[in-house]
Amino acid sequence: MNIQIFGTSKSFDTKKAERWFKERRIPYQLVDLGKYGLSGREFDGVLRAVGGIDRLIDWDAKSPDIDVLRYLSDPVQKEDRVYENQKLIRQPVVRNGKLATVGYCPDVWQGWK
Repeated sequence: MNIQIFGTSKSFDTKKAERWFKERRIPYQLVDLGKYGLSGREFDGVLRAVGGIDRLIDWDAKSPDIDVLRYLSDPVQKEDRVYENQKLIRQPVVRNGKLATVGYCPDVWQGWK
């Protein structure tokens, strides 16, 4: 397994995901989403893996950009805005190759081999 956890140090769900992998002695790489973010290819891969931009967005984020995203109907425009402001992504994003989850999903991670 090649686990990558994208999140910020202030995110409780990111901390919970780190703890989950540590407890099972599964090696992972933590990538600071605020500092480095997802590359274009990683972003596209995560979008495909999770099933679209609406599942990637943190709709509870306290940002005026969220209000704008609510009224956009074109998924490409939403993708562009979220890629430019990755603070709108629900955390953590956990990748294992072509598989990915958004949020705290230990039930899914358990099945990864």
